[in-house]
Amino acid sequence: GQRDEEEEHHSLETFTFYLSEPLSKERVEAFSDGVYAIVATLLILDICEDNVPDPREVEEKFHDSLLEALSEYGPNYLAYFGSFVTIGLLWFVHHSLFLYVTKATRLMGLLNILSLAFIGGLPLAYQLTSEFAEKSHNEIEAIQVSCVITFFASIFQFAIWTTALLNERETLHPFARYGGKEHAFMFAKLALYPCVSLGAFFLTCLLSEFSTAIFHLMQIVIPFAFLALRIFVRISLTVVKTMMSLSRRKVVLLEEEEACLSPTETLS
Repeated sequence: GQRDEEEEHHSLETFTFYLSEPLSKERVEAFSDGVYAIVATLLILDICEDNVPDPREVEEKFHDSLLEALSEYGPNYLAYFGSFVTIGLLWFVHHSLFLYVTKATRLMGLLNILSLAFIGGLPLAYQLTSEFAEKSHNEIEAIQVSCVITFFASIFQFAIWTTALLNERETLHPFARYGGKEHAFMFAKLALYPCVSLGAFFLTCLLSEFSTAIFHLMQIVIPFAFLALRIFVRISLTVVKTMMSLSRRKVVLLEEEEACLSPTETLS
């Protein structure tokens, strides 16, 4: 029994050490960029193949008006642009993350592969959200599946950063470490998509009639949220620092007042 315990303990140490072994950061980035490029290409091929009106249909059904024919495919185009923006922003977050990662580990590589697996499901999410009839039960479930795909694609990116923080002196640039200049901004940037997609999922469950509007609103709002994120984080940090400095000044003033008092006054 003692030998079995020793062997099990040794195997756990080997597994832990295996996950913490270094991994080529350049190969992780190259593989990730390749997956993002393929997913974006598939999305473009999907929109170009099935959502282009036939010339005869334009002439007969829409009285030779191309714009009127294209308006019929409006929901599909909206779903395409929303999915493409999602891919682009997730790539941007991935790029920002590995910009501050100085050394990748095998565990970070595993989490990155899991994130890319859900990134690859975004063309499926696009097809699901544009395939079914509006306000149908299938469309609501398709939107919920899209929210789940987006959530897991982004939460694994957040897990990569969390893993890097566990050994931040070796894996992260000083700017992104706890207390660094970009730490709060990186936290907000990586937490934005998981929070918004999870919130949209629960809202579609509660307000099923407005699920399509909620989903498209999420896709529209997030790019503007990224633009306003740095301003919001800086304002929040400034407010926190001001409050902390005011509290420190009060403590210093109290200490100075106590130092100026005589011993009898202090005792009283």
